[in-house]
Amino acid sequence: MDLRELTTLRIGGAAAEFVAPETRQQLIDTARVVWATGDDWLALGGGSNLVVADAGVPGTVIHVVTQGIERLPGDGVVLRVQAGESWDALVAAAVEQGWAGIEALSGIPGTCGAAPIQNIGAYGQELSSSLRSIEFLDYLTGDLVVLSAAELEFGYRRSALKGGRAGIVVSIDLSLSENSDALSDPIGYAQLATALGVSAGARLPLARVRAAVLSLRGSKGMLLDPTDPDSVSAGSFFTNPIVSADFARSLPVEVPRWPVETGAVGEVASTITPLEAYDPSHLDPAPVAESRRVKLSAAWLIEHSGVARGFRLPGSRAAVSSKHSLAIVNTGDATAAQVAELARYLQTRVLGAYGVVLQPEPVLVGVHI
Repeated sequence: MDLRELTTLRIGGAAAEFVAPETRQQLIDTARVVWATGDDWLALGGGSNLVVADAGVPGTVIHVVTQGIERLPGDGVVLRVQAGESWDALVAAAVEQGWAGIEALSGIPGTCGAAPIQNIGAYGQELSSSLRSIEFLDYLTGDLVVLSAAELEFGYRRSALKGGRAGIVVSIDLSLSENSDALSDPIGYAQLATALGVSAGARLPLARVRAAVLSLRGSKGMLLDPTDPDSVSAGSFFTNPIVSADFARSLPVEVPRWPVETGAVGEVASTITPLEAYDPSHLDPAPVAESRRVKLSAAWLIEHSGVARGFRLPGSRAAVSSKHSLAIVNTGDATAAQVAELARYLQTRVLGAYGVVLQPEPVLVGVHI
């Protein structure tokens, strides 16, 4: 199986072995059999946050395609979702039922099993706010265990799973909320509030919020759209850097930065102003000085290091998106080596201009950046 057909970046060589168990029990049994061989393996969901080497995967790829959304009995809205279920299909179903908590995460490609690995987030919501627990098949023991949200140690685009705990997410449990008017959670992201024509904190019909989020993502090429060349990507290629307040104060005043706070388990909770609304003349240094950590905009750093949207290296078919400087797109038959070369170039430009090392967000398989 050629993995370029199963990744949103449309890059990646063949897998030595490929299996796609269709049921929850088959997934568990298959993984245990594969692991018992001691060979290399890779769990593959929607392929949306993944860069696979041109040489492919020498071991077995386990394609997680299990389906199912179940409302558990009891008070409140608790959903158990199988790992292979489309994330956006889940959001669409929740919005249709009038359940709030994940509406701002509309349009994020990938599967539900992959969602907790990097604690997906967008427009003021993160998975960690609604995730209750996961069923996890542990690679080291072969045991099926239930891990609570606290045990997953969520942070900004990170979790214990991304941090090295190997295994496969079998299902996830989410706690959502419902109200008689099917209203969203309070709008907490300025760009989304502006798009909706409301003030931050407003609550609006879920369907209206979902439509606005999908429109915003589409304008940035961040939807899976076969008619949009900028959608052939792995999404945001770099995370927004989190730096010390001392380092942030050393940067030029025009560099956007936002104070963040560290919670009990190390997660970063932040209030973000959209880049286009940033005004350095109104920068108040006090919050930055009082915060131990500061978030920077990777997109701003890339563009202001001299890399324009649509940029590509000579002879390369990998390019910076023409809609969003944080995405690297495959303009047609690009290779993983070309993507990695462009990513390293962007890192070098930003490091030279601002002394910041950008960290890749996608999972890299056989690719070195």
